[in-house]
Amino acid sequence: MRVIDDNGDMVGVISRDEALAMADQKKLDLVEISPNANPPVAKILDYGKYRYEIQKREKEAKKKQRTIQIKEIRLSTFIEEHDIQVKANTACKFLKEGDKVKVSLRFRGRERDYVNKGRDVMNKFAEACSEYCVMDKKPAFEGRSLTMFLSPKPVEKQKKPKDNEEN
Repeated sequence: MRVIDDNGDMVGVISRDEALAMADQKKLDLVEISPNANPPVAKILDYGKYRYEIQKREKEAKKKQRTIQIKEIRLSTFIEEHDIQVKANTACKFLKEGDKVKVSLRFRGRERDYVNKGRDVMNKFAEACSEYCVMDKKPAFEGRSLTMFLSPKPVEKQKKPKDNEEN
């Protein structure tokens, strides 16, 4: 068994019993790091401290994770231009925060006869949000509604306002 001591120095290839005795003498634990290596590698260390460090790293990595949520915006076939703009601003806010947006337009009753009008509304909405989004899924029918998915553009591709154009 190849052994590394608590300072990180290579002790060499010794028997398991000798390595356990060495760890016991230092009042530390013998931890097998790479059992599949030839010979297996073990390290002398404080196992409780080692577990604590691993948990601390995992917790830090979990803090930095961001789960992507899907927000939904509902439109109607005969929505006015200003209302599209208001809903597009809301969608842009969601996209800036890094969330995906599901846009749905439900056809009720005789509205089913105005599918082209619904597609136009969806295209106007997508164009209003085009600065901050990429269309994942084009408007498609799912039952009685048209749905489309928008996801945020990568940060470097978003248009950034220039504060000082004079300089």
